[in-house]
Amino acid sequence: MHRRGFLRGTAVAGSIGVAGCLERLGFEEQSAWSNPPLVENRPDAVYLPAGSEEMKSYGRAGEGEYAVELSYTLPHRFWLVAGDTEQVDVDANDSMHLMLTVWDTETDTVLPVNTSLELLHDGESVDGQFTPWPMLSQRMGFHYGDNIQLPEEGTYTARIQVGPLTVDGRGGFETRFERATTLEIEFEFERSDIHDLEYDLIAEERRGSRDALPLMDHSDHGSHGDEHGDDHDHGGIASPESFGELGHPPTSAGPPIDSLPGERLGTERSADAELTALVSDVDRISDDNQYLVVCKRTPYNDCILPLAALSATISRDGTFVLENKPLRETIDHEFGHHYGLELDALEAGDEITIGVDSPPQVSRHDGYETAFFEFEEVTYSYEK
Repeated sequence: MHRRGFLRGTAVAGSIGVAGCLERLGFEEQSAWSNPPLVENRPDAVYLPAGSEEMKSYGRAGEGEYAVELSYTLPHRFWLVAGDTEQVDVDANDSMHLMLTVWDTETDTVLPVNTSLELLHDGESVDGQFTPWPMLSQRMGFHYGDNIQLPEEGTYTARIQVGPLTVDGRGGFETRFERATTLEIEFEFERSDIHDLEYDLIAEERRGSRDALPLMDHSDHGSHGDEHGDDHDHGGIASPESFGELGHPPTSAGPPIDSLPGERLGTERSADAELTALVSDVDRISDDNQYLVVCKRTPYNDCILPLAALSATISRDGTFVLENKPLRETIDHEFGHHYGLELDALEAGDEITIGVDSPPQVSRHDGYETAFFEFEEVTYSYEK
């Protein structure tokens, strides 16, 4: 269904796209964007939203250690998280929702980094500097994005500054991504490209259920240039040849838990996030001590949940041997994104309690905006 005119008073069964059918059904288009349907009686958990927007790519660029993809979709509602949550509605003048995925091609890992975006049109800056929000959506996972307004159609250059890392780097990330890099992607903005994107409705009886849409496969992520032949300049290094060189962006799903080196203590659910704890004796981290790893991820899609604050308390025979010790947000080539802490040797029977002192400070799209806030402590037993 085209976002310009939602079907009114029509029951929709199943998850379907109804693009191009409005005129045949006799419905009129709205003159401006509007928010998509919002599920009523949403749980304080991850849930299936009312629908899903189609996404397309404007291109990819890479330099040094960084690679970035610039993608777009329909303008849509999201929630900012900074203490209280703030709903950001679609503005009638919004041109699109513009998104950045930043990753490391060496380890094929999505990166939490500082980002800024400047858009140029005819060599002039458009409304100064944009700062894309760190975001979480069910189809894109962790990314950066915002609704933007462009003055007119035409050729634009996205000047994207990425880096440095906002978390500690270990292993294959140690001493890397310490400086910022600026990448450029040229793209052609045509309003028809946005208006022609499909909005797929989910059957009403499934909306609000405890589930999530699947992560998007970036290998199927349509390219603006590929769809329009040679009439549009791919810009940057978004040519098909460079697409092959950079590869497709990875998803923000963490490495499989079963593949992580160490003794798994268990997986607990809190605020509908999955918290998996394991203890590792990896020599490269510590010769004598152990390393506590806590992977904090979404249910269903296993996406990382960055920009949170976690702490650990360890009790032994009823006595605290460690109390409210902060974990360091870290990225590692084996453990992926996690929260970690070096420990003195644990003993059998030790109880490890993890508290979430601050929820993930990432903006949320429909389906995530009610989850990952009210955390209760979770406890694991060390039995080795």
